[in-house]
Amino acid sequence: MEFSHNDNNYLPLTKFESMLKTNHVLFFDSEEFENIIHHYLNQGKIALAKKAIKLGLDQHPTSINLRLFKVELYVFEDKLPEADSLLNELHNIDPTNEEIYIQKANVFSKKDNHEQAIEVLKQALELTNDVVDLYSLIGMEYLFLDKYEDAKTYFMKCLEADMNDYSALYNVIYCFEFLNQNEDAISYLNIFLDKNPYCEVAWHQLGKQYFTLKDYKKALTSFDFAIISDDTFVGAYLERGKVLEQLKRYEDAIENYTITLKLDEPTSFALLRIGSCHEKLDNKDLALQYYDRTVHEDPLLDKGWIAITKFYNKKGDSQKALFFINKAINIDSENVVYWKLYAQINQRLKFYEEAERGYKKALELGNYELNTWLSRGDLLIKLGELEAAIFNFQQALEFYPENAELEYRLAGLFFTLKEYAKATFHLKNGFKLDEDYAFIIDELFPKISEELLVKNILKQIYK
Repeated sequence: MEFSHNDNNYLPLTKFESMLKTNHVLFFDSEEFENIIHHYLNQGKIALAKKAIKLGLDQHPTSINLRLFKVELYVFEDKLPEADSLLNELHNIDPTNEEIYIQKANVFSKKDNHEQAIEVLKQALELTNDVVDLYSLIGMEYLFLDKYEDAKTYFMKCLEADMNDYSALYNVIYCFEFLNQNEDAISYLNIFLDKNPYCEVAWHQLGKQYFTLKDYKKALTSFDFAIISDDTFVGAYLERGKVLEQLKRYEDAIENYTITLKLDEPTSFALLRIGSCHEKLDNKDLALQYYDRTVHEDPLLDKGWIAITKFYNKKGDSQKALFFINKAINIDSENVVYWKLYAQINQRLKFYEEAERGYKKALELGNYELNTWLSRGDLLIKLGELEAAIFNFQQALEFYPENAELEYRLAGLFFTLKEYAKATFHLKNGFKLDEDYAFIIDELFPKISEELLVKNILKQIYK
């Protein structure tokens, strides 16, 4: 039970806190202690909950419910042996108390023994008529085991018992989505909506399934019904906007996103999408205005910084693009996409050392795309750092072991360093993989391709 200032039940809480201040011990019945403890646990006030449990057990040492609160705190503090011991003691006293089984399952779950937790929860099912919470707990344990079909079954049982259990509905759809069962999810939601036609959450989820399958017409209809069911449902307007974007109805999409700004605090997602729609409508000033609002609303949203950087890139204003990508990197220096954009913009501005640094940082952060290795290596060649370029391409070969573009580059580098055996080896590899890429030697190493020795080696390979 949650206490309210306008509720007579608030009196025991006031009395309890007054007692703590004065050190005068007052009497409370066990149910009052239970409500007080429950209140403190909900508020996250663990120290006060502990005091209430201690004082409660001093006054009611045989209360099983108060001792179960003690178990709950043991579990919270990872004192699992103590929790186990007390639960065994309580089970001997009251073997038909379902809460003892629930807490026992909680201990098993904390130990990652989810199968045992499920077994205990199923035993609890036989002891109670209030099964919905138990179905939900069993479903969650199956999720921990990645058994999505079983989890789905139990969350469906929750909905059979209570159609307004939206948490269970979300979990059912999560299972369908994880199993890539979009069509099955649609069938389930349609049956659900036959029984509960004004459920905005179900219409919203149905629309998302149609959106995933690119059936935009049905998705739009579903979101329309979600809004009819609840015209303040922000999520439905956002999803409807996404559908309208796919249908290239950008002005309608802007209208839907704008509604969300009036219904609730502006979200960076809605601001970003409005900016993107204006950009597609060639309303450049408005697009920029909304991109600016996006990054001010949420400086950590990478898509906002990327959008504003690409906006200036398209305009050919590389200096402004560089200014914004530098701001983004100052906020989040571990974002791979930022570093790739940083590298590309610097390369366009002919700031080759900075560009190489950007690609290097992207690689360090785990961006192992072939283009990143090639771009960085070519910049190292341009900067005259041939040994570093060789090391870069050799590392790339570990990820792309049979790649002609890498082989020809290594051949050119080794020819430049007059390491002819290695050069010939890589040249032959490159030719074997794809002779059409031989132009790389002429393009990146024009002086080398004119040398007589290289020409002779090429002739032998081409025979």
